[in-house]
Amino acid sequence: MINTILIFPIVACILVLLIKNRTFNTWMVNLYAIIHFVISIMLVWGKGSSSGIPYFAVDNTNGIFLLVLSFVYLMVAMYNSGYVKNIDVPDRRISHYSFMILIFVLSMTGTILSTDLGISWVLVEATTLSSAYLIYFNKTKHSIEAAWKYVFICSIGIAMAFVGIILLNVSSGAVNSLNFAQLYQHAASFDTPFLKLAFIFMLFGFGAKMGLAPVHFWLPDAHSEAPSPISALLSAALLNSAFLVIVRVFKIMEIADCTEFARLMLMIMGFLSLFVATVFIYHIKNYKRMLAYSSIENMGILAIGLALGGAAYYAVVLHLIGHSLSKASFFLTSGNVLELFDSKRVKSVSGLICADGKSGWLWVISFLAICAFPTSLLFISEFLIIKTMIAGKHYILCVIFALLLTIILFGIGRVVIKMAFGELSEDKAKLIETTKHKVSVWMYIPQFVMLILVFVLGIYIPDCINQIIQLAAGAF
Repeated sequence: MINTILIFPIVACILVLLIKNRTFNTWMVNLYAIIHFVISIMLVWGKGSSSGIPYFAVDNTNGIFLLVLSFVYLMVAMYNSGYVKNIDVPDRRISHYSFMILIFVLSMTGTILSTDLGISWVLVEATTLSSAYLIYFNKTKHSIEAAWKYVFICSIGIAMAFVGIILLNVSSGAVNSLNFAQLYQHAASFDTPFLKLAFIFMLFGFGAKMGLAPVHFWLPDAHSEAPSPISALLSAALLNSAFLVIVRVFKIMEIADCTEFARLMLMIMGFLSLFVATVFIYHIKNYKRMLAYSSIENMGILAIGLALGGAAYYAVVLHLIGHSLSKASFFLTSGNVLELFDSKRVKSVSGLICADGKSGWLWVISFLAICAFPTSLLFISEFLIIKTMIAGKHYILCVIFALLLTIILFGIGRVVIKMAFGELSEDKAKLIETTKHKVSVWMYIPQFVMLILVFVLGIYIPDCINQIIQLAAGAF
């Protein structure tokens, strides 16, 4: 099973490059999404072999990450089928676009399935190289600037992570392996000072990829300039992949009895991410950048939850699922808004519900989902994190946490309400008449499905899914 999920995209890439046909390329992206989803379900529920190519396997920790990536990719591929039809570029560029999507998803899949820290490091770098072209795809002045910033900052981050891996190897002494299972087995005997230094470098290195402040600078530009399907994958899948590597390294710190130090570092970066998002969201002028800063906020929440431990581990997994589905829906709907109004500026969009009721309400409901409105799954996760803070007597942190989230909610809500319920001018109404045909039914269905899941899971989580979540939380 794992062999198929890793080898198929390589074959598909060769076919995509040979057959430069828009329809064929799109179908190959969709076919991989279906195969990926089916195999992921079988792997996670134990219906297929959990190991295949050496250095890749499914375990309790990465099962839920694989499932989230697979489902989000399936929804993005569905949306992409309608999106690609409107792109006025030669089939050759669509071929390159499809090729890079396949490589990008393959890299994220490999990162999640990797059982070796060194392989994870290589594949995280592969995600940078493959997604850089996708960010640059529109070939505008801003997109090339965003792509270069992305490559530059993430390359610095990956270099820092490499230094961290070297320091980890130094701290491990005679343990000549980067296999996670072996590192866990011998972590108690690691040299503590070198291990702490290694964690700092790896947290900043992989944290750059995850979008944690203060190494988040690439994220707002990249997310806002990439095509909307790519923005959804970046926010809802790529950030999770980097977070998984941090989770695995954090477990080494726990076993080595360096938990307090690791938690302090995660807590600092988590709250700093919330603060950065609060400052910039309040004065936002570009709605896709607003969604990018929301991603930074939510990555900060994941870091804080991981730092708290206990019941917050369960909340972290819930939040990861809820954020991925909500943010993917939000970014895909932003693609509809861009198609309709031909602008990313907040002041250029008004009366979205009048212009296109389906996109308008998807925009509003995506906001309710990401801002933890009951019964959103994020409401449950954030409630559990606050409960864990109170139980641990972190009262000041709890107040700061709630205050920052409230300001962010107000900042996003103000923009969403203005865009959705504002007055639609005559000029904009005429523009909508010429652009509304670009938004096909395939550009509504994925968001509708994901939002239903977010709000239903906030009320009831089936036992089969809850078991996977509990296994992942227990493996933290």
